[in-house]
Amino acid sequence: MVAAASRPNVILILVDDMGFADLGVMGSEVRTPHIDSISGQGALLSSMYNCARCCPTRAALLSGLYPHKAGIGQMGANLGSPAYQGFLRDDAATIAEVLKAAGYRTCMAGKWHVGGDLWAKRVDTWRPGDPDRPTPLQRGFDRFYGILDGVTNFYSPHAIFDGEQRVEVPPTDYYFTDAITDRAIGMLEESTLRGEPFFLYLAHAAPHWPIQAPEEDIARYDGVYSRGWDAIRTARHEEMLSRGVLQHPWAISARDPSARAWQDTPHRDWEASRMAVYAAMIDRMDQSIGRVMQALRRLGQYDNTLVLFLSDNGGCAEFMAEDGWAKFMPDVHNDGRRITMGNRPGLRPGGPLTYMSYDLPWANVSNAPFRMFKHWVHEGGISTPLLAQWPARMRQRTVSHAPCHVVDLLPTILEATGARYPKEREGRPLQPMDGESLLPMLLGQPWERQQPLYWEHEGNAAVRAGNLKLVRKFNQPWELYDMEVDRTELNDLAGRHPDRVRRLDLQYRHWADEVGVQDWNLLLPRLLATWEMDDAHG
Repeated sequence: MVAAASRPNVILILVDDMGFADLGVMGSEVRTPHIDSISGQGALLSSMYNCARCCPTRAALLSGLYPHKAGIGQMGANLGSPAYQGFLRDDAATIAEVLKAAGYRTCMAGKWHVGGDLWAKRVDTWRPGDPDRPTPLQRGFDRFYGILDGVTNFYSPHAIFDGEQRVEVPPTDYYFTDAITDRAIGMLEESTLRGEPFFLYLAHAAPHWPIQAPEEDIARYDGVYSRGWDAIRTARHEEMLSRGVLQHPWAISARDPSARAWQDTPHRDWEASRMAVYAAMIDRMDQSIGRVMQALRRLGQYDNTLVLFLSDNGGCAEFMAEDGWAKFMPDVHNDGRRITMGNRPGLRPGGPLTYMSYDLPWANVSNAPFRMFKHWVHEGGISTPLLAQWPARMRQRTVSHAPCHVVDLLPTILEATGARYPKEREGRPLQPMDGESLLPMLLGQPWERQQPLYWEHEGNAAVRAGNLKLVRKFNQPWELYDMEVDRTELNDLAGRHPDRVRRLDLQYRHWADEVGVQDWNLLLPRLLATWEMDDAHG
C-alpha cells in the first residue's frame, strides 16, 4: 500500500468527440497550450484506444471493464440483456467507489451518460436515482455538478444537476464549459481544506455538438479554415510527422469518399465558420483546464497530482439535420427565444440560438491521418492521444506507442494510489478488471501489453493482437492490417493471410460470447422501436 501521506491526487479529464489530430501537440492549428503542457514533462501515449462512442467509453473508463461487461454495450437504451441494459451494472465497481473506500474525496463535474436512457425532450419525466438510472452519487462520487445525459446546449442546458438536485441556470452569462470548471475548482478547494486526497473526474461535453462558443474565442479562428479541409488535413499530418508523435511516418489516408473536394464545395465561408466554432470550443476548454492547473498550484497540490487527459472517441461525422438528432433536443432557449435547429447554410454558427454540427469533412480533419469516425472501430473512431503528468514522479517527457485502452485507466490509478480493487460490491461478487496498469509506461519503464484488445459497437467489430488488427464494419467482411507498418489501414491483408484472419476471428468470437455481444441485426429493431416511442412522446 502507498503511505497515506504520499498518496497522490488524481484528475481524470475526458473530453467529448475530439479527434486524434485536434490538439496542438498532435499537429493542430488549434491553440491548446495548457493541455499540451500536460505531456511537457510527462507522457504522451500515441496508441491509446477508446470504445468509439460516448457511453461505452465512459462505462469502460470508470469500471476497467469492456463496455458490455459494464452494462453499456450500445448506449443508454435498455435492449434486454445485462450487456445492453444501458446503465452501469451492479457487478462493476467505478473508480470513485474504489477510491472512496480507500479514503479519497471523490468529485465529478461534467457529463455522466452512464445512467440509462434520458431523452432531453422528456426531461420532466426523468426520475434520476431509479434502479435503472443511477446517478454519480449512487456510484461512489461525493460531489457532482453537470448533466446526467449525453448532450446539452452550452448556453441553455435543459437539465443541470447539483448532486441529485436539478438546478436552474441564468439565461445569460452561462457557458457549460466554464461552469463545470468553476465547480471543479471549488471541489478541489473543498477537498484540500478537508485534508483529504481527491479524485476529480472532469468530463467535458465539448467539443460535442451543438457547436457553440463565446464570440471572443471564435474570432481567433476567423479566416483560419478558409483554405479548406484538404489543406488543413494535410498540414496537420505534416506537422504530426515533424513532431515525432507517431510511431512511424505512415501515409495519410485519402479524403473520405463522402466528402467533396474543397474547391467543389458550396457555402465555403459557412463551412469554414463551422470549423472555427469547433476550434473555439477546444480553445475555451483548454483555457478552462489551464484554470484547473493554476488552482492546483495555488492549493499546493500540483506536484502530487496525477493528471490524465484523453477523448472518448474520434471526431464526429454526424450531420445535424432538423429531422435527425436535433428533433430530440429542446428548441427553446431558457429565456423563451426559439433556437434554430440543424445545419443551415448562411446562418452564422456558434451562438446560443443555433444548434449545428461541424459534419463529416471536418471530422475527417480531426481524425487525421486515420480514416472513419466516431461510432466505427477503424482507427479514426477509436484513437486518442493520452497525455499524463505527475510532477512528483514524472520529470522527463516520454512518447510511447504501445497499444493501450481505456480499460487500463482504473488499474493504473489503483497502482498509483495504492488502493485495492474489492472482491465484491454491496454483497455481489465483482467481475475481475479487463485492463492492465500503464503506470510503468507512464514512468518511462519498459511495458508491453499482455492480452489482445477487443471492440464491438453496433456490429462494428475489431480485435488487436500485437501488431495485427482484424476489423470490420457492420455486416461487412473482415479486414486485416499490420499496425506496425500501416496504422492508417490502407493495405488490407485479409486476402493474403486467411489463416491469420481465422485465428483472430476465433479469438474475437470467444471474447464476444464471453462478454455477451449480440447480433446487431437483431438488436437494431429494438433500438429503433425505442426511438419511435421517444419521438412520439417528444
